[in-house]
Amino acid sequence: MIRDTDFRGLTVLVAGATQPSRRVIRRYRHAGAVVRRLESPEDHAPIVLDDIALVALVADGQPGWDRLAAHCRASSTLLVREQAALPRGRVTLVGGGPGPDDLLTLRALEALRAADVVFYDRLGPHLNLAALTGGAELVDVGKRPGHHPVVQSEIECRMVDAARAGHHVVRLKGGDPFVFGRGGEEVASCVEAGIEVTVVPGITSAVSVPAAAGIPVTHRDVSHLFTVVSGHAPLSVAEYEHLAGLRGTIVVLMGVGTLPQLMAGLAKAGMDGATPVAIVERGYSDSQRTTVSDLSGIVMAATAARCKSPAVLVIGDVVRQGVNGGSAAAQFAGFAPAAEGV
Repeated sequence: MIRDTDFRGLTVLVAGATQPSRRVIRRYRHAGAVVRRLESPEDHAPIVLDDIALVALVADGQPGWDRLAAHCRASSTLLVREQAALPRGRVTLVGGGPGPDDLLTLRALEALRAADVVFYDRLGPHLNLAALTGGAELVDVGKRPGHHPVVQSEIECRMVDAARAGHHVVRLKGGDPFVFGRGGEEVASCVEAGIEVTVVPGITSAVSVPAAAGIPVTHRDVSHLFTVVSGHAPLSVAEYEHLAGLRGTIVVLMGVGTLPQLMAGLAKAGMDGATPVAIVERGYSDSQRTTVSDLSGIVMAATAARCKSPAVLVIGDVVRQGVNGGSAAAQFAGFAPAAEGV
């Protein structure tokens, strides 16, 4: 399909068998075209292309379409050769990145354009999905902190069922599917069901959201390593001790709700109370905000600022790089509790 073209009021002839052409038909209709069909080169009387703006040929290996191509040349009708839909259903796990459409990878965009069904939730870039997919069926599985109206096992069952029905299923997830995205579980479900599954990596929020606030997760002579931690699962005493002893950057995803426990655990494990901490809320959105304090003061600062998910916590001296550069938050002395819009 010729992308970003308005076909409203135009007639498009889609030539090819129904199953391989289904996605092409849907996209042109979504773009506003009146779609006429030609399922086989033997199914038509002499071809009249006078009112046809474009011919989309989905040959799928079928012979006999040379005559149609010759008619297009003779009548100066534009002929576009379209990719046929695969005969078997499949699943693609797509990492949507930290939110904005323009941080989707090229491969992610191609997967969305080729989708028949998209299962998405709030952390993936979902606001413009209808335009990005060209009219695919969009299914909101609605996962939010503490509220999962469609449980994980049900999501996996729906994905498998849709693929078994012959659809190309895209599971769109925020960040990267394999960084606390339960992508491994979804791949395992597809493999167990005999469904072809591929993974499109995404830009993880563990790195990109701190960067949006001007905070690098590593910096020469400051930190040469970083550890990504889930804020959902309780940490053991040994895990807190290991994290405190690494003296690197700690990035916590989904950690606002367990912030008091996280800070208390690190302090008890020996981390200096003056260690800088930043909370970056709603990275890359118009309402992005960064709250900066230190290990001993961040809970009070977060309470005063009413910090909420989605947010990324950054713990370590790299926070100073963002603050000193003027990107993470306004200048303030001694990392006193502060919250500033970015």
